[in-house]
Amino acid sequence: MNAARLRLVEDALSSEAGAIALPASPRVIFVVHGALDVEGRRLGAEEAWSGEGAVSLKAGSEGAMIWRWELTSGAFPAAPTEPGAASREKLSARLQTLPQGALLLRADSVAFPPGGCAYRHRHQGPGIRCLLEGAIRIDTMGRSTSYGPGGAWYESGPEPVFAQAAEKPTRFVRVMILPLALQGRSSIEYLDEADKSKPRTQQYKSYADRPIAFRAPDLSNSA
Repeated sequence: MNAARLRLVEDALSSEAGAIALPASPRVIFVVHGALDVEGRRLGAEEAWSGEGAVSLKAGSEGAMIWRWELTSGAFPAAPTEPGAASREKLSARLQTLPQGALLLRADSVAFPPGGCAYRHRHQGPGIRCLLEGAIRIDTMGRSTSYGPGGAWYESGPEPVFAQAAEKPTRFVRVMILPLALQGRSSIEYLDEADKSKPRTQQYKSYADRPIAFRAPDLSNSA
């Protein structure tokens, strides 16, 4: 039986590219640069759309670069083949820690001041992050990795994470799959007692916090 997977794709669309049709799937579309028409709605830079149904995309007159998160338990949609459209997969992850039961698709951005950090913590579901600006070091799963703009990484949710921003403003966009019970509530849990009362320096901007019909595949009978 197929496992649930989440991926992040970067699409570069020229103004001459035709409309791109994507099949139904839980997804978030974030406009990095340019403008994009999504089902009659015009999105500018750093605006986002989320949904589960089939959707049509068309770049504005200045073109668009977008980040596209998609969740599936089968095959991912094929890359657009229209002239003027180029796609590359930035990251794909098998969601072994996907919560059971009703799920929530959350998209937001996290901003740090120069030198800010997120103390050792975990979340209640997995997700993929991608850096918009600045630089950040992520310590998790026994590894320490630094990322610059456009760098993407996966966090399992239960695995502890420490994040250290560089000495310049830093922001990333993230999409997480969480229990529906967390709608409108924070998913973060700080793990060290000494950190729980410390002031938080990060700031958040929400793009989506929506229930989805997707359910974790039942792997109990798999070989």
